[in-house]
Amino acid sequence: MNNLANETSPYLLQHAHNPVDWYAWGQEALEKARYENKPILVSIGYSACHWCHVMERESFENETVAEVMNEFFVNIKIDREERPDIDAIYMDAVQAMGIRGGWPLNVFLMPDGKPFYGGTYFPKHKWIDVLNAVNEGFENKQEALQESAEGFTQNMLISESEKYGLNEDESDYSIEDLNAMYEKIAFSFDHEWGGVGSSPKFPMPSVYQFLLRYYEISKNPDALKHINLSLQKIASGGIYDQLKGGFSRYSVDGEWFAPHFEKMLYDNGQLLSLYSEAYLLTKNEQYREVVYETINWVKSEMTSPEGGFYSALDADSEGVEGKFYTWTYTEIQNVLGKEANDFCKAYQITEQGNWEEGVNILWKKDGFLNEKFASQIEKLMSIRAKRVRPGLDDKILCSWNGLMLRGLIDAYSVFGEKEFLDLAIENAQFISEVFVQEEELYHSFKNGKLKILGFLEDYASVIDAFTALYQVTFDENWLHLAELLTIHTYKNFYDPYDHFFYFTDNDAEDLIARKKEIFDNVVSSSNSMMARNYYTLGVLLDREDFIKLSQKMLAKMRKLLITNIDYLTNWGCLVAQTVSPTIEIAIVGEKYQEFRAEIEQNFKTNKVICGTKEWSDLPLLENRAAAEGETLIFICQNKTCLLPVKSVAEAVAQLSAIN
Repeated sequence: MNNLANETSPYLLQHAHNPVDWYAWGQEALEKARYENKPILVSIGYSACHWCHVMERESFENETVAEVMNEFFVNIKIDREERPDIDAIYMDAVQAMGIRGGWPLNVFLMPDGKPFYGGTYFPKHKWIDVLNAVNEGFENKQEALQESAEGFTQNMLISESEKYGLNEDESDYSIEDLNAMYEKIAFSFDHEWGGVGSSPKFPMPSVYQFLLRYYEISKNPDALKHINLSLQKIASGGIYDQLKGGFSRYSVDGEWFAPHFEKMLYDNGQLLSLYSEAYLLTKNEQYREVVYETINWVKSEMTSPEGGFYSALDADSEGVEGKFYTWTYTEIQNVLGKEANDFCKAYQITEQGNWEEGVNILWKKDGFLNEKFASQIEKLMSIRAKRVRPGLDDKILCSWNGLMLRGLIDAYSVFGEKEFLDLAIENAQFISEVFVQEEELYHSFKNGKLKILGFLEDYASVIDAFTALYQVTFDENWLHLAELLTIHTYKNFYDPYDHFFYFTDNDAEDLIARKKEIFDNVVSSSNSMMARNYYTLGVLLDREDFIKLSQKMLAKMRKLLITNIDYLTNWGCLVAQTVSPTIEIAIVGEKYQEFRAEIEQNFKTNKVICGTKEWSDLPLLENRAAAEGETLIFICQNKTCLLPVKSVAEAVAQLSAIN
């Protein structure tokens, strides 16, 4: 076994038996490189990554390849989910080299940790050529490589404001700006299969959350049409597990048919929020089914005994991608008998197989409900349960737990299922008891141990989730904890010169660069999430300092938002919040929870809601009381309130009049 044997990351432990003399990131490896004057190979991946497994089998398990790597390099393995800070630095460097990023990510560094060359997946024969060429270059042209490495490093030290020409634009955003953003992103719509672009296709939840908010304001029917087309196609595709629920990470084609079969917690948490919101607007029963099935999957397969959520399920089982999820025609016939033909027709299963090696991926021709075939699904699931399961990445990440927590809260808000709230509260208590340590967060938990000081993504997702949890429970402890963590981010992450937040804490390990994350991707950027957190908490807590900080961040993004909304859609959601005043709903009295549940059946994204049975010193509830046996609802905007009303119907009428 190599130096990874004592690590907790499942991805690192997968490589603990490689003949490569792997090290985890740390002083031992870095000092070895400096002392021996050797280049460093940093190889970054994650446990559910299909091509990471392929490269391991082809190269890292090969004695001949390992000999070359061990002789010429100090080899470091990194779990990108455990160290997103390191991954961001070297991904940025590789992209600056003109190479499309992805995982596995293999980057060559000088002994001081500065990058000079890199790439992603290399087949074995090419990998050996690369190793030899890099070694030869290091031996004969070390000075030139060092100069190149200095250039890539200097590029990473440029602030985001300088790099993208961002200046504070104090002019207010308008509906015309939102229209321009929509037109820009609509240019990339796939009008046949939904989504944006061609292939591969990622669900990109914040794109559709932006479209939902844009539609709410503009009533543009094309926006709603594309939301429904995309969400129905995704839910009907092979990217969605039609038997058990839960989404794979992305589709390799443009039709949502063939995924890499890994299931990631972060995708599923965000998609729970998205499908819940979309159901509230459209009442499409397929969206409801997706939410219920996915939560059942999370509860049964992704929840730890302590109440935390695991990170991922692998794409492979028995060394074969998708083997756990796919079926031959003969298998279906044997299990379902006379019921097989209708099932095969509905899920597009063919005798020859609709995918590789004669097997079939289940995907729907039409958007019917899976419950139509409940008895057949139950029979197939009993067979699937006997198969060798994909590997489980059982580390628990703070940031991803925050995303799943928010998904459960949104599902509860829409569907009112107590089971959803119970699961959410159990997880929130786990986060607050385990990850929160003396007013700061940690990033990773496994085998009873916390690792790594929290990143901005941890704070962003947890603050968001705790703020949302307050608004469905009215337990003020969650709101105050969200405020406490928000203050910590300002003290320990904020750059007052650039007006954005660093990804790492002031007290975190020093790396060659300290990055800021501003572009939204499959997961929204930590800066856009924090900008929305500061805005929402500012309204809820009447903290003008929070609102001004959010406005300052959004003002600096104006140039990019107008020209490059494709990867800034969570920022776009904040624009939608600011185009019209946020609705403030305060409920006081006996039926405060009952009224909340009824009010939330109305699709209103730009609102905050607070409530109490008797009294509260929260700004929106202060000095407000109801007579015994009564419940009052106050509808306000910009600290100006309409007359209180005593029924949800009257409150909904006021809400309709406002907008």
